[in-house]
Amino acid sequence: MVKPIPFVCHAVEAQTVCIMGDFNDWNPASHRMRRQHDGVWRVELPLCHGHHHYLFVIDGQPALDPQANGVARNERNEKVSLVAVS
Repeated sequence: MVKPIPFVCHAVEAQTVCIMGDFNDWNPASHRMRRQHDGVWRVELPLCHGHHHYLFVIDGQPALDPQANGVARNERNEKVSLVAVS
């Protein structure tokens, strides 16, 4: 089952923000986020049921999502954000 999941990044000063994760083979350019009128960045992605790991890419630098459902570790033992889809 696929559900549309909203992601919001509060990086008002950023020039570009993308999201990468296990849902796009960690491709930092595959899902660009759109700047909203209030300066935050937003994207909605169709994700399957389960837990997904991801990071924001803010002006080329990976960053955790402080609003994530949690923090996990990837295969290289690096911290990544976690979203649960049910």
